[in-house]
Amino acid sequence: MAPTEILAQQHFNSLNDSLRKINVKVEILTGSSSKIKRKDIFENLQNGYINILVGTHAVLEDNVIFKNLGYVIIDEQHKFGVAQRSKLWKKNNTPPHVLVMTATPIPRTLAMSAYADLDFSVIDELPPGRQPIKTSVLSDQKRDGVIKRIKDLVIQGNQVYWVCTLIEESDALEAEAAKVISEELQLQMPAVSIGLVHGKLKAREKLDIMDRFKGKDINVLVATTVIEVGVDVPDATVMVIENAERLGLSQLHQLRGRVGRGSKPSYCILMYGKKLSHMSRQRMKIMRETNDGFKI
Repeated sequence: MAPTEILAQQHFNSLNDSLRKINVKVEILTGSSSKIKRKDIFENLQNGYINILVGTHAVLEDNVIFKNLGYVIIDEQHKFGVAQRSKLWKKNNTPPHVLVMTATPIPRTLAMSAYADLDFSVIDELPPGRQPIKTSVLSDQKRDGVIKRIKDLVIQGNQVYWVCTLIEESDALEAEAAKVISEELQLQMPAVSIGLVHGKLKAREKLDIMDRFKGKDINVLVATTVIEVGVDVPDATVMVIENAERLGLSQLHQLRGRVGRGSKPSYCILMYGKKLSHMSRQRMKIMRETNDGFKI
């Protein structure tokens, strides 16, 4: 179970590629799955024809019934509530094995309290070949300079995320802000291919844009925080975050983690809109000083 359709689709694709040759049947269930597709999945889950089901919150529905659920993996588990997580392992008479994962670091004392009944493991190393991400903090008064630098990096073959944030949590407002930014960037970089992804798009549209970004048809992807978790594009090496002062450390760390996933040097530019408060200044300082989520 994963919190977004983009992430669920990624897991589905990679599991399918890995397991196709050994005849393991993998299916995907999300909010945008059609009625016919859902009916097939429900039947094939109950008769045991499906071996692995990948999905979003849709797998929590009451009519999702497993023949014999043996193992539950919850990715980015901090995005789910306690009741949601427990609903999954109540879907079997015998409680299944459970693995909950998060890339958002949890302080040790809190983890020992929250997960006292679980074995607790920490992966504190990056995969081999990863480069540290160089983080800069700039006022949005320097936007023109940032755009010029982005243009140069794109010419060198790099791909870029440009993330828009708003104070109000609203898909509609965030979509509008992202649209304005993408139009502004297209005006200033007419030769650069710019894509736009946000929460108001249909799932299929989101996946199509992400596939085009992964396939290098899109150089700069303007996005809302919909890309915060799980998105894996190794050739994306630059992350620009607008109004970074509005985000907490956890979100900033997750967003920055979308770059630096290949062997090329990577960069994160945190742009702030107004004069930084003392707390915001502290957040920017720690982000600039370290890539280590546990220190953060």
